[in-house]
Amino acid sequence: MNIKTVSTKPFSDQKPGTSGLRKAVPVFQQPHYLENFIQSIFDSLPGCEGQTLVLGGDGRYYNRIAIQTILKMAAANGIGEILVGCGGILSTPAASWIIRKNQAFGGIILSASHNPGGPNGDLGVKYNVTNGGPAPEKVTEAIYARTKAIDSYKILAAADVNLDQVGSFKLGTMSVEVIDSVEPYVELMESLFDFDKIKALLTSGNFKMCMDSLHAVTGPYAHALFEQRLGAPAGTVVNGTPKEDFGGGHPDPNLVYAHDLVEILFGDDAPDFGAASDGDGDRNMVLGRQFFVNPSDSLAVLTANAHLIPAYSQGLAGVARSMPTSAAVDRVAAALGIDCYETPTGWKFFGNLLDAGKATLCGEESFGTGSNHVREKDGLWAVLFWLNIIAARGESVEQIVRSHWQKYGKNFYSRHDYEEVDSAKARELIEGLLALIPEMKGKQFGNYEVEYSDDFSYTDPVDGSVSKNQGIRIGFTDGSRLVFRLSGTGTKGATLRVYFESYEPDASKHDVDTQKALAPLINLAEEIAQIKQFTQREFPTVIT
Repeated sequence: MNIKTVSTKPFSDQKPGTSGLRKAVPVFQQPHYLENFIQSIFDSLPGCEGQTLVLGGDGRYYNRIAIQTILKMAAANGIGEILVGCGGILSTPAASWIIRKNQAFGGIILSASHNPGGPNGDLGVKYNVTNGGPAPEKVTEAIYARTKAIDSYKILAAADVNLDQVGSFKLGTMSVEVIDSVEPYVELMESLFDFDKIKALLTSGNFKMCMDSLHAVTGPYAHALFEQRLGAPAGTVVNGTPKEDFGGGHPDPNLVYAHDLVEILFGDDAPDFGAASDGDGDRNMVLGRQFFVNPSDSLAVLTANAHLIPAYSQGLAGVARSMPTSAAVDRVAAALGIDCYETPTGWKFFGNLLDAGKATLCGEESFGTGSNHVREKDGLWAVLFWLNIIAARGESVEQIVRSHWQKYGKNFYSRHDYEEVDSAKARELIEGLLALIPEMKGKQFGNYEVEYSDDFSYTDPVDGSVSKNQGIRIGFTDGSRLVFRLSGTGTKGATLRVYFESYEPDASKHDVDTQKALAPLINLAEEIAQIKQFTQREFPTVIT
């Protein structure tokens, strides 16, 4: 083997965020930049020599080049075997499943999730551990520490591997298995849901759905699931061919960036059901005819109807939600007599709860839901869950949600995103709020009295680890909430997220427009935080 040891110097900006290292493509294209981070991963994983790793990504620009580099570095670092998705394609939930199914040591996933792609778009690299979930903070901190001291990396001088053909290859002494990216995941979904019932729905002639894959990774999976295995007509899946630049679009399944799907579902002769997934396939948006399902409500509805799904018919161990996610699922958990855990944002925090058997379903307001079948959120799993519920209940999306509100009350909920804000100004806004926290309790703002205010801290009930500074909460005596967070998923400037929530038990008031219902809280957030002043924006970039 011709292993090269290449001298290098540290980069100062390789600290992983909640989902790995995300940067613009030109940053990763700098000499040694990708290699430094990958070598830091290998250097931080004692015992990885001779082990099996999983490798793949969402098909965005530079993924295939990065995969070839990672394969050669893995061979040089003594990895025993790599399982890589055919074409370099592997959705994040599928990668999690393949790690678990093969009892692999871990996996490297190349994705910047819902961020734009292309030569001037974003790229991401994250490491997932043996349980299939994102690396916990102790691992990412070790990787970051290594990036600050690295002085060389190892790489095998060898020809590229043919990623477009399923089969076995050798790279030095390392085995490379190019695997079917789709079939193992389809088989997993078939083991969880009642495919016969869903197929009967999709082939009845009375039900029409539209699945928008946004030219991202779920296209091949969606074609295989809905049009091939479940019998939906050709054309059910739109934008189903993965493209390096996501067709010039923004692969984020929300009301702004998935606007084509929204227009279809709110247009004339709309289908009964619509869904979209993101760049790497872990997020989902669900729509009924002329009806949008808020992700917080979606988690609550799935929890309330889990008994209809074969895999969850024996009951749920518990549920978990991220702190900014609405408390809608808390009410369902209370009714079912199961625990509901409130965690920081970031799927890795759900991993310990799932591994310990404390939770079965998990969800975040940022269009992510999942269960104990993998250790990532899972967009197509959520779509199948909804279809299974619709098939079992024989009701529309809107009927199911309105029935849920009738029983549990409605949590009016919205998130306002201010993207690419000046980082210093965004931090100044947060620091101003932090300074107010000690004196907020008992303060009166019009009809609102502050019940509590804090910077959310989480103590993991499984391992006792503590995660501080997870977002500023201001709670009021009527159950309303304001939450302020700086997101860790962007690559330019800062993204300020502001969350608004109020609870309404009276069904006669459930038809009020969400932004109108939340207007007093929206105005109050401006009064307290001076958002317009600090962001220099009159309106949010995205409202969901």
